Amino acid sequence: MTALRNLIFITTTALALALSAAHAFAQQPEDPGDQPGLVADDSFELDPEWHKQIVYYRTTEPPGTIIISTTERHLYLVQPGGRAIRYGIGVGRDGFQWQGLLNIAKKAEWPDWTPPPEMIARQPYLPRFMAGGPGNPLGARAMYLGNTVYRIHGTNQPQTIGTKISSGCFRLVNADVADLYDRVPVGTKVVVRQKPEL
Repeated sequence: MTALRNLIFITTTALALALSAAHAFAQQPEDPGDQPGLVADDSFELDPEWHKQIVYYRTTEPPGTIIISTTERHLYLVQPGGRAIRYGIGVGRDGFQWQGLLNIAKKAEWPDWTPPPEMIARQPYLPRFMAGGPGNPLGARAMYLGNTVYRIHGTNQPQTIGTKISSGCFRLVNADVADLYDRVPVGTKVVVRQKPEL
């Protein structure tokens, strides 16, 4: 009889824990986290604010420089003649934004993904490794920033462009990250700013 009571107790406790975890995960609709295995909906229509476009852009940085404005949620690729190609991006959530000066240290097509330990601590459901492909959260291309864990990369969640959702990386829709990837070599200067220049 005692063994039966113990079995019922263990089963009930396991079920309660599973329901509690599922409920906690379901309570985060505004921050879905990374979703490995989700294939991007390429028909998703971005708000015009986040479309790639040529804009007038004043800067003292030379053509070919990437300037990221986290407050604007735009990435600029400086062009000659006071212009830039502007891309809409997703940026780091509150507490994960940063600024600095780096270079593109490495580039990869359909990159593999190894979430860092800090990310796994926040999202324990993440795989420890995921091969590159359409369901990979890094998307179609990645440009690695210096010797940091940060990247400019694609996404399998195009609806997150224009939001503060990442763990500090900068995400573009796959078509835009492929376009940028083809335009910039390894060694490209990347300036990350939190506040716009006056």
